Amino acid sequence: MEWSIQRIAKLAGVSSRTLRHYDAVGILAPARTDASGMRWYDEASLARLQRILLLRGLGVGIPAIAESLQRASDEEALRSHLADLGREADRIRRQIRAVEQTLRAREGGAAMTAEGALDGFDQSQYEQEVTERWGRKAWEDSQSWWKGMSEDDKRRFGQEHLDIAAGYAAARAAGTPVDADEVQALVERHYAWVGAGWQTASPPLEAFAGLGDMYVADERFAANYGGTEGAAYVRDAMRRFVERRKA
Repeated sequence: MEWSIQRIAKLAGVSSRTLRHYDAVGILAPARTDASGMRWYDEASLARLQRILLLRGLGVGIPAIAESLQRASDEEALRSHLADLGREADRIRRQIRAVEQTLRAREGGAAMTAEGALDGFDQSQYEQEVTERWGRKAWEDSQSWWKGMSEDDKRRFGQEHLDIAAGYAAARAAGTPVDADEVQALVERHYAWVGAGWQTASPPLEAFAGLGDMYVADERFAANYGGTEGAAYVRDAMRRFVERRKA
């Protein structure tokens, strides 16, 4: 079977221009191009595109993707990605169960257990991803900071993000514009929260804006804000905050 570039672009949620760019940089060639110039993609093309999209979702750049595509066959790489996705799905299911248990305990006055509340939240699984995106030092610094915190500090840090996310959700539900003072006050708290994690009082503004883009692009992060639409609202609010700071 074959599919046109327009059909593949629509299904993948990318532009035809992006697919042509992937061809130009040598990571995804169409199966054929007809006499009219229309690009057509076959099943092998789909497998290759799946790999590219999975890597892009992790924030991997085009040069690193090209290198990865050369190291293993599509079938080998997709089996590895499938195993990773299975582990991620299991982690998310455990997190959902942990949050549900926490809500039941908080609302019902029952005792909480540290093991139950933090099941699925082991940060060490992100070592490779953080290292690839921001370097080994970023991972080591973040781990040193996290392990140096008391349990109460960790709980307060986590609760602050929950409160910020709830504030975003309430503002969005009320139809509050992202540049409203109350929303920007939330972003100010968000900026300080990120700074605490990055161990700086003033995180780089472009990096902070980039986090907003990542919230939308990565379903794991979007889930913290009610899904892609909620994450887009947060991203827009963060962008407005950055624009104001630069001005």
